[in-house]
Amino acid sequence: MVKTVTPGAVSAMRSAPSPDSPADVPELVVQVLDLKSTGTRNRFMFTANDGKMKLKGILPSNVESEIHSGSIQNLGLIRILHYTLNDIPNKSDKYLVVNKCEAVSPALEMEIKSDAGDLDCGILLKSKQEDETNSEVTVEESGNLWKPKQEVEVGNQVKTGPGIHLKPKQEMVAKSAAQIVHEQHRNMAPAARLAMTRRVHPLVSLNPYQGSWTIKVRVTSKGSMRTYRNARGEGCVFNVELTDEDGTQIQATMFNEAARKFYDKLEIGKVYYISRGTLKVANKQFKTVQNDYEMTLNENSEVEEASNEASFVPETKFNFVPIDMLGPYVNGKELVDVIGVVQSVSPTMSIRRKSNNEIIPKRDITIADETKKIVVVSLWNELATTVGQELLDSADQSPIVAIKSLKVGDFQGVSLSSLGKSVVKVNPETPEAKKLRSWFDSEGKGSSMDSVGSGLIASSRNGSRSMYSDRVFLSHFTSNPSLGEDKPAFFSVRAYVSFIKPDQTMWYRACKTCKKKVTEAIGSGYWCEGCQKNDEGCSLRYIMVAKVSDPSGEAWVSAFNEEAEHIIGCPADELNQLKSQENEENPYQQKLKQAIWVPHLFRVSVAQHEYMSEKRQRITVKGVAPVDFAAESRYLLEEISKQKAS
Repeated sequence: MVKTVTPGAVSAMRSAPSPDSPADVPELVVQVLDLKSTGTRNRFMFTANDGKMKLKGILPSNVESEIHSGSIQNLGLIRILHYTLNDIPNKSDKYLVVNKCEAVSPALEMEIKSDAGDLDCGILLKSKQEDETNSEVTVEESGNLWKPKQEVEVGNQVKTGPGIHLKPKQEMVAKSAAQIVHEQHRNMAPAARLAMTRRVHPLVSLNPYQGSWTIKVRVTSKGSMRTYRNARGEGCVFNVELTDEDGTQIQATMFNEAARKFYDKLEIGKVYYISRGTLKVANKQFKTVQNDYEMTLNENSEVEEASNEASFVPETKFNFVPIDMLGPYVNGKELVDVIGVVQSVSPTMSIRRKSNNEIIPKRDITIADETKKIVVVSLWNELATTVGQELLDSADQSPIVAIKSLKVGDFQGVSLSSLGKSVVKVNPETPEAKKLRSWFDSEGKGSSMDSVGSGLIASSRNGSRSMYSDRVFLSHFTSNPSLGEDKPAFFSVRAYVSFIKPDQTMWYRACKTCKKKVTEAIGSGYWCEGCQKNDEGCSLRYIMVAKVSDPSGEAWVSAFNEEAEHIIGCPADELNQLKSQENEENPYQQKLKQAIWVPHLFRVSVAQHEYMSEKRQRITVKGVAPVDFAAESRYLLEEISKQKAS
């Protein structure tokens, strides 16, 4: 029985990539090459060969029995009855999806090939069984039979013929695809099998409408397992951030069974092959990476570690925000990455979570950068006890930290807080870290640093994050003594400092490392309970109260170190030196008087605290900024316009 491939079959499919029905499909017989299992849904990949051109494709799952029985084999012929051509992302080539086909011939002895110059049509070859009993190979072009003249071994004879390039016959046994796949997969690790049988897709090419895909990614961030409760019941969830070889990132979320299945398997820094996930458009409110889509993995998803591929996928990528530019992100949904030199580290504190009364560890670190601004970063849970302890032990060496995925809050004006997905790198080998270290060693070590919270201005992108939002008069506090009873309330006011008690306790002695209060040690020096060490010196930090006034009235406010420095105009150590100078001019009193009747913009919190079994209102200064009169004029004109409109 003589069988042939269809001349120009691949070209015909390219010209008609999506026939409406099998009736529209012409005669298409191709040779099957590189037949192998995809490893999922009983599908098989292959290469369609028409003797002149080739096209990669996939066979339907309903031919699995024919493949395992040997009817469809590698080097055999099939007739394609219905098909579709799909685009390959980022490539101009097409991918053949066979919807229906039938076996035409078992395995031939070799791959069918033709010379472009001599044969532009199909090649007629006898099947393997006929080759063993006959001594001729014929070639058909435009209906004419060609006698072979090139040397070709057929059976025990050698024939010759122009234009046909056939390799000498080798001793071979026809094998089914199941046997071939079994031999290919034998003694191979799961990740190696996955790499062999699947084409790896770049993250940038994925979309919700795509079929099966496999990605090779590094886990660059991993969140903690969280529980939730909604109308459908209780469950658990966690997410990871994945980065591929090109640096593209995507967030993957797992719920319930999938979360429990993959939580211990997915580890930060390791590389994995992942497939059988789903994609959807990312919710911009909760998006933490720059990708239009987000991924969901279920219990049927496949995750295999690629231990030999680690060097080909980049490490965690940062998009650093300078400390002095954090203001616009306050209380926003967007997370930030920062890098800074550690200025101080607090001891571990135990905080009781209001939602479930769980006690969790917390540690505060203060960092600075080239903008000469400092900000407090709160590390929670494992970060507080692991990396936080490492930073405390090396605080005197001023290590550099790069932190990814921090939430920006308004405590003390601007503050940063870690999340379950946050990543902390100590002394990273990056250009930004080297530049920051060079600056700190040459200049920053001796520079005066200001809190970024005290520099809040009205130029932030969101009005709720500026000194001109939630603007009230002082009478708003004094006339409402129950304000802040449930939780602290935040407001902005424009007021003058009208009085500072000169005889109050203006400061306390603080540890140079953790900024906590110290006591005089026996003999000499100062003992820090938090650091559990003795130090020869200490620093002074403000803790004072002052009266502020505006057209509606006056109120007492508490101000701590950074905010008090902006009010007084000098550090507490310098004011202490002035107090020790006893002369007629009394420079200490003069310095306090200079701070009186100076206008400021204050960001304050109002909360209730209990004193002597009585609840009292406490107003705490969280941020101080000088009055920008141009911005203040614009604000007043806008308020006048609102009044006219109403």
